[in-house]
Amino acid sequence: MNPRNTWRWIVVALALLAFILIHHRYLQKTADGPVKVLPTLNAAAVTSVHVRPAAQMEIRAERTNGTWQLTEPLVYPAQGASIEQLLAELERLVPAPYITARELRGRLKTDDEFGFATPQASAVIEQPGYTTRLRVGARTAPGDQVFLQVIGVEGVYVVDAGFLKHLPLAPDDWRDTALIDLKGLAFDRLSVTNGARIFELRRGDTNKLWRMVYPLHARANHAKVEESLEMLRSVRIRQFVPGDARTDLEAFGLQPPELEVGLGLGTNTVARLLFGRTLTNDVRLVYARRLGLNAIAAVPKDLLAPWYAQVNDFRDPFLATWSAPIAVIEVRGSDSFSLVQQTNDAWRVMPQDLPADAGLVKELLAALGGLQIVEFTKDVVIPPDLPAYGLAPPMQQYVLKSAATDSSAGPTNAIIAQVDFGTNQAGKVFVRRADESFVYAVKFTDFQRLPTASWEMRERRIWSFSTNDVARATLRQQGRVRQIIRTGPNNWSMAPGSQGVINDLAVEEAVRGLCQLTAVAWIACGDESRARYGFTDDGQRVTLEFKTNAPVTVEFSSQASPNSPYAAVTLAGRLWIFQFPTWLYEYVQRYLTVPPNP
Repeated sequence: MNPRNTWRWIVVALALLAFILIHHRYLQKTADGPVKVLPTLNAAAVTSVHVRPAAQMEIRAERTNGTWQLTEPLVYPAQGASIEQLLAELERLVPAPYITARELRGRLKTDDEFGFATPQASAVIEQPGYTTRLRVGARTAPGDQVFLQVIGVEGVYVVDAGFLKHLPLAPDDWRDTALIDLKGLAFDRLSVTNGARIFELRRGDTNKLWRMVYPLHARANHAKVEESLEMLRSVRIRQFVPGDARTDLEAFGLQPPELEVGLGLGTNTVARLLFGRTLTNDVRLVYARRLGLNAIAAVPKDLLAPWYAQVNDFRDPFLATWSAPIAVIEVRGSDSFSLVQQTNDAWRVMPQDLPADAGLVKELLAALGGLQIVEFTKDVVIPPDLPAYGLAPPMQQYVLKSAATDSSAGPTNAIIAQVDFGTNQAGKVFVRRADESFVYAVKFTDFQRLPTASWEMRERRIWSFSTNDVARATLRQQGRVRQIIRTGPNNWSMAPGSQGVINDLAVEEAVRGLCQLTAVAWIACGDESRARYGFTDDGQRVTLEFKTNAPVTVEFSSQASPNSPYAAVTLAGRLWIFQFPTWLYEYVQRYLTVPPNP
């Protein structure tokens, strides 16, 4: 045999042997993927975890009813997410590679070699029917892997070192940093002690709205209460005070506390939170303590700011609120009238029997609902006190009623809210609700937005005619008269005896606006207001004559300005003065006037 060929076959055999060894030791995988280090571990089923960091006390956490709790070396709510993250990392841990027991037999002092003599940490994980014990040794030379020993399994695993960041080094690493978990806490009562100020709130059983029950029974600022609770829920502990420094509560401002917030359900107290002084080295933090938990912590003060407020800051800042639909609005002001809903969008002014403007009704309800209290003037008011505020009788009154309901006495409208307004003083108006004993004050400018007379609520659409029904327009101004005749769409001519130049398209547009005349706002009603608003007998007038309808006339005030023009019409024998649309006023002044005689 050729020696050269012999050596070639020997090299091929050695290469094949090396491939088999490498494949068997490092590359072989099961059909289901890499073999897990802890194949029996089920993170969701784990009931307890014990971790002992190097040279530290054991840290133990137990899960009951889905909630994690630290039990050693202290009892405290645990960070469930951190514990479950560690368990999830261990559950999917795979070796790369695995050092078998046979390979370890030839080594001396393997515990020292792999770091198990003084492990970084040891852990015990318990679940029903399964307990595993681990020892974490030293890192490998590159540092991205670590030696891991499973007690009872011969051999050593080399695994990714990423799970180490989830191992606690001290109990505080697994302590829950939420001051209180409100999500799973049932409560319907809030008590707040802020220095000498004490108040209590209760949540309604049906409407779930908060009400103040101490030091007085009053509507509460529901939105502010919920916002304050949300801020309290988001408070996170920045640091825990060491156990040996917790004995002197007075030094932390916690005995007595500077602020105390209590949560209760019925007559039972479910949680009490105490807050003390600010930290010397960080005034943004205050000391906090939850009764029942043996811990003092530092938390951000800004998230507690609402609870340091005055009692009145938790009272409802709005004068009137309602949830039921309004069907009747009774007004007692310069005259007495009611706004009665006919259909969803149709209202009438009664007893004047005028069509009401649905938009103005909505504005009235919005104005009443938006009235903000600027002063809690007096909390306990008896009848003899009312005249001092102009509330006996009130200067103005608004009564909101629901839709009629059938009863044995016939249809009735339940009163939803009654608001009485009194005298004004220094930019404010005194006001009270019929169902409360308080006197408030609102801004005078807000009060002025409320209508006081029936004529203010009339439908603002004055009339509606077709432009094609117009026969002619008569213009009068300071004794001068001009007539123009509509001879067809966008076609106008001077009537006999009238002279001038006509811009057909512009005149058509102006007449179209007059045919669909709508008031911007009603200003006054009645002939007695003519002189006051600048209307004279020889003032500017535009009269439209129709083919099938009676003529109508609009007259303009001498006080009119381009920004706020006044006009008047006569409806059912009564003069109505209103703010004229600005764009239409410009057209009328350009194209529907009578110029002075040359």
